[in-house]
Amino acid sequence: MRLFVALDIDEAIRGRIENFVAGVRGFAPEARWVRAESLHVTLKFIGEEPGEHLDAIQGALATVRIPAIDLSFRGSGFFPSATNARVFWVGIQAADVLSKLASAVDQALTSIGMSPEKHAYTPHLTLARGAGASGAPHRRNDDQKNARFAKLQEKLASLHAEFGTMTAREFFLYQSQLSPQGSRYSKIARFGLG
Repeated sequence: MRLFVALDIDEAIRGRIENFVAGVRGFAPEARWVRAESLHVTLKFIGEEPGEHLDAIQGALATVRIPAIDLSFRGSGFFPSATNARVFWVGIQAADVLSKLASAVDQALTSIGMSPEKHAYTPHLTLARGAGASGAPHRRNDDQKNARFAKLQEKLASLHAEFGTMTAREFFLYQSQLSPQGSRYSKIARFGLG
């Protein structure tokens, strides 16, 4: 099973982002755009795990104790940089508690033998990836100057992206199923915040 831990987003915010994407996707037609129903705020990518590990993973995640989190979705940008763009994202502004949640999830899963995160948590909402490109936000050895998002970057210079605010009161363990049409995500377990 391919697993990750994430926050879901409110439907009103999802709808605003979907409308925004409809207006800009033509400026980067070769990119792989994330379907609106698949948008989520990743806290930790777990990766492939056998089904028999599911109970231990859920048990570890159930120990996470963090208050509810106010999130504001605004602005956009590119990872790892505008000139080496692999990922187009929407920014997330939140108090330090969002990073604390990601850290608590990481620590809980590390306690049952999973690998700890190697990079600092960078909250964002991925909208598109360059064709064949990694979705990782940090720099990679194979990054190179490219223009795959150049027209989109020109368009964004004249736009102000503001999508709304929500309070996250829960996080989820998701399963990701890969297919030629893109990844399909399903919620396996829910964990409350607050």
